[in-house]
Parts: sequence; structure tokens; C-alpha cells
Amino acid sequence: MGKALIINYDICNGCYNCQIACKDEHVGNDWTPYAKPQPATGHFWMKITDMVRGTVPKVRVTYLHDVCQQCDEAPCIPACTAQAIYKRDDGIVIIDPVKCCGHRNCIDACPYRVIYFNWDLNIAQKCTMCAHLLDNGWKEPRCVDACPTGALRFGEEEDLKDEIGKSEVLHPEFEAKPRVYYMGLPRSFIAGAVYDPEQDECIKDATATLTDSDTGEKFTVKTDDYGDFWFEDMKVDHTYSLRIEKDKYDPQELRNINTAKDVNVGDIKLHRKVKAAKS
Repeated sequence: MGKALIINYDICNGCYNCQIACKDEHVGNDWTPYAKPQPATGHFWMKITDMVRGTVPKVRVTYLHDVCQQCDEAPCIPACTAQAIYKRDDGIVIIDPVKCCGHRNCIDACPYRVIYFNWDLNIAQKCTMCAHLLDNGWKEPRCVDACPTGALRFGEEEDLKDEIGKSEVLHPEFEAKPRVYYMGLPRSFIAGAVYDPEQDECIKDATATLTDSDTGEKFTVKTDDYGDFWFEDMKVDHTYSLRIEKDKYDPQELRNINTAKDVNVGDIKLHRKVKAAKS
């Protein structure tokens, strides 16, 4: 089997401890034959990027983690003409800092773009999963050890199989068979709010129905105490229509809502139905 890393976006709070711990472990420290020192700037073997989605006030933030995927079918290995890259028995992929001669073929070959070039040392470098620590009794890399929320989990694939079964890999179309798994990968959302303009108040328990314009598939949610509604995990770059309904109100419908980006449809007015005059 081998080692695996699980990154759970649902519970990552963006503290950056993992990125900082990686720097602390590798900047200025020579761990040959695993890795030469990481430069103080320019390299992020564990890189965190804030992904802000939607528009105020309907916003979600995901803290993306870019790290070597430790691929079982790593494209960087055959690309290296110096034969400096190898996969260990535990699945961790290492760039031998002694054999590397700076051809940079691996950097172009990596579809995840997580290999860096050290211009001072003329070598390619990346995450080693802190193999130097694992080989000396540590149970997990520094990034995992530093995570306060448990968003990073590391161990044997067999021991993590339940979590892996609920996870996904990045870009399966690359067919690289990565050993890094993700939970809570961001997908598109459609959100908004419903209110009564005459009463100037939010409308609770209105029914919001989203219809896939291609398949006719429907999704339904209720507005909360603040009149807000959210449709999560929708298809990316897809078109939907939205219908808002509530007893004693005229329905409202919005069409051609596209999820190329996360959508805040804004505040939707529902007007009370006009009572028919008595004859």
C-alpha cells in the first residue's frame, strides 16, 4: 500500500500553520539525501492560497493546499534524464539532491505544478513528506503535526481507507494516481435572499427551487430566519433557472443563472398577492 495524505477543506481554518511548519523544517536545513535546504523565499512545498468565492454578503472562503501529490504514476520520474527522481516503497517520491543536475524537465512534466527550481543550488525541489523525519521515528510530516484542526491527516492507506473512500483526488484526468486526497473540494454555489418590500422584512420558509436547464433536475431549499438560501455543490459552468414561492405571495422566477462563477443572485422581492375585490 503506502503512505497517504488527506486534506479536509471543510475544517481547515486558514491558519497557515502547515505552510509555516514546512518553512521552519526545510529553510536553512540540509536533509541530504532527502533534500537540500529550501530557499527562504520563492518556494512553497506546502502552499496555501485563499480562494474567495461569491460576492458580499454571500461569500465562501476555501483555503487551497498545493503540495506534491506523491503520484504512483509520477510523470516527473520518466522525465528526469539524470534518473534523480525515485519512488520509495512507501510511495513517497523523492528528488535526489545529489543526482539532480538542473535539467528542469521534471518541472515541465509535473501537471500539478508543485516542483520548484533552486537557482542557487541548480536543483529541482519539492515536498518530501518529511521523509527524513519519518525514517527517524516520526509518525507524520511537520505540516500535519502543526495542524490544529485535524484538517491534515497522514498515515498508511489501509488505516485511512474509510476517509479515502469519502475523498477525491485532484485532476483524476491526469491519470497520475496521486496519494494526496481531498475532502470538501469547492464546487459552485447559488445563493440569495428573499424579502417582503412592503413590510420591509425577511421572508422565512419560502421555497427556492433550482432547475437544471439541460436535464430538468430540480433542487429545493427553504429560506432561513434571515430570508437566505444556499444551493451548494452545483455543477460548474452550468445553467439553471430559479423559482421562489411562498403562500400568499406572487412567485418570482430568474432564468439563465450560470455557474461559471459562484452566484449571488442578490435580494429577491416577493409581493403579496392582491386580494380580489368583493363584488
